[in-house]
Amino acid sequence: MLYLAVHSHEEKKHGVKEVAEALQVPGPFLAKLLQHLSRQGLISSAKGPSGGFYLSKRDKAAPLRQVIEAVDGPEPFRACILGLPVCSSDNPCPLHNKALAYRQGLLKLLEAQSIDELAKRIQRMKLSLSPCDYDTTIHS
Repeated sequence: MLYLAVHSHEEKKHGVKEVAEALQVPGPFLAKLLQHLSRQGLISSAKGPSGGFYLSKRDKAAPLRQVIEAVDGPEPFRACILGLPVCSSDNPCPLHNKALAYRQGLLKLLEAQSIDELAKRIQRMKLSLSPCDYDTTIHS
C-alpha cells in the first residue's frame, strides 16, 4: 500500500511484476494480496496495456487500521498479548490491562493516520520502501 501511495497515481500505474521486484516479494503472493485489497476497495486497478495498480485520492484517504484489518482481520487488535487462548476482560492474563491501554492507543493512532499522511511523511524523510536499501546483515 505504501509503495503504491508513494509511487503511483491515476496516470501512473504499476504492474505486479514491477512492484514485486521493487519490494523483493514473490509475484504470485503480491498478486493475490493486491487483488484482495482491490476487492476490499482499498486500491484501484485498471486493465489493458497501460493498466496496473494505483491508489486514487479516495484510496489514500483510508485509515491504516482499515488496511491492517483487510489483510489480517480484526484479530491482531483483539488477541492476547501473551498468545493465551483464554484471555479476556472476564479472564485476564497478567498483562491484559496494561496491553488494553496500549491496544486502545494503537487503534486510535491507526484510525487517525491515513495512507496518504504516512506516504507524505515517507517522502519528506526520503525513506526507501525497498528492502534492498537496508543492511540486513546480522552482526554479532
